[in-house]
Amino acid sequence: MAFDYKKEYKEFYLPKNKPQIANVPTMNFIAVRGKGDPNEEEGAYKTAIGLLYGIAFTIKMSYKGDHKIDGYFDYVVPPLEGFWWQGEQHPVDAKVRTDRAGRREGVCGVDYTHKEDFHWISLIRLPDFVTKADFDWAIAEATAKKKTDYSKVEFFTYTEGLCVQCMHLGPYDDEPATVRQMEAYAHEQGYEIDITDTRYHHEIYLSDARRCKPENLKTVIRHPVRKREG
Repeated sequence: MAFDYKKEYKEFYLPKNKPQIANVPTMNFIAVRGKGDPNEEEGAYKTAIGLLYGIAFTIKMSYKGDHKIDGYFDYVVPPLEGFWWQGEQHPVDAKVRTDRAGRREGVCGVDYTHKEDFHWISLIRLPDFVTKADFDWAIAEATAKKKTDYSKVEFFTYTEGLCVQCMHLGPYDDEPATVRQMEAYAHEQGYEIDITDTRYHHEIYLSDARRCKPENLKTVIRHPVRKREG
């Protein structure tokens, strides 16, 4: 049976729909950076998703070809993830900043009526056995076979560390209510939100939005935290 990261690491992929504190270790990802409305047909975000899965499945199916990855085992491709922000990336005090239109800047002030302002890093986790050399092979292999430019795809190592997380049930536009619960819980536990230019609003998508009713969507939401002083 194929190794399934969601089932083997439930603490990171299947949290309850109540906030909890988690310490997330260093992981390697396939990543594409971009900006713009994720719902735009043939837009940058949907193009990025295609690039991510192109490399993800090239690596997964590598055992069928000549390139043998040391330590390879059969696995389910992990779920799509994303880091999101709007405006310039600021520290947590971004919540008090506004742009010229009066909208709050930064991840702390996401305006869902202006999705064109989103910046994002889209991600798919890599198994630990995949090295940078294996990743580079996959880029070259996919480029040659699919006649597609994969130059925007990067090998991305990230240590998320201490976070508050929660399973959000329902439409993406309803996330602010879940985020408020997370922030309140973190404060009760002696933490404060620690979104900076290197620590992000993080989403993990457990549902396929193309095939799932909005009210049935399951999305893991994470915000970085730090111990509150005083």
